[in-house]
Amino acid sequence: MSIKDFDKQHDIDTNSEVLIAPEEVAVEDKQIIVYNDDFNTFEHVIESLIKVCKHDPIQAEQCTFLIHYKGKCSVKKGSYEELEPVCTALLEKGITAEIE
Repeated sequence: MSIKDFDKQHDIDTNSEVLIAPEEVAVEDKQIIVYNDDFNTFEHVIESLIKVCKHDPIQAEQCTFLIHYKGKCSVKKGSYEELEPVCTALLEKGITAEIE
């Protein structure tokens, strides 16, 4: 017996819409991208990532090297509401960052 035959035999409506509860809807994740610049030192960027993004020292150092050599790096992911104050704090420290 095929699935269609089963659906017909058991009177299952396969064309109906399924409603998803709001808490089950996936929140579109955003990310903070930090860009390389010519005026921030490695130490300043590392310290900022540790303090603002709560990176451990190794993670902050790796991100800083990626920023320097690749031109940018995603340093934090989450919802826009979570990331907005973090991005603002990085900008206040002179770090070139944006939410994508």
